[in-house]
Amino acid sequence: MLRGVALCMGLLASVPAVAGEMSAEEARRFVIGKLFNYTCFEGTRGQGRVLSDGSVVGSIQFQGKGQVRYANLPANTLRVKGEAVCASLRGMPIEPCFNLERVDANSFRGSVSGLGFASCEFTRHHGRPVVAQHQRAEPLGLRPSLTAQNSN
Repeated sequence: MLRGVALCMGLLASVPAVAGEMSAEEARRFVIGKLFNYTCFEGTRGQGRVLSDGSVVGSIQFQGKGQVRYANLPANTLRVKGEAVCASLRGMPIEPCFNLERVDANSFRGSVSGLGFASCEFTRHHGRPVVAQHQRAEPLGLRPSLTAQNSN
């Protein structure tokens, strides 16, 4: 389950407009449509973009090893619940929410609420996106049941 949460965080990019904790609306304005590079606590890294419908697209390299893969999470994966930004992933028994802290004008830190160590650092990418090469005909669906298979 923790790996699924880390994976979700790796493709999330949600932060506020000034240094410090951000509200959900600030995070939405800061992140939607922008490309971010990310690195997570256990080594997972990549690039991701959150679209206005709550879908997420990007690339991921599990634990910083192996093949970089294309990832596509459907609409409403990320949702605002009150002042929280939460993720809904098929097959996960919980809907994790995130603490978002703006570091500077181009970066933020996101951590799973209640699990401060489970965090990712996000930095706005101003160049062209890196296109992941993959051997699948379809985008990689990121479900917890696939996480172990893809970490090798």
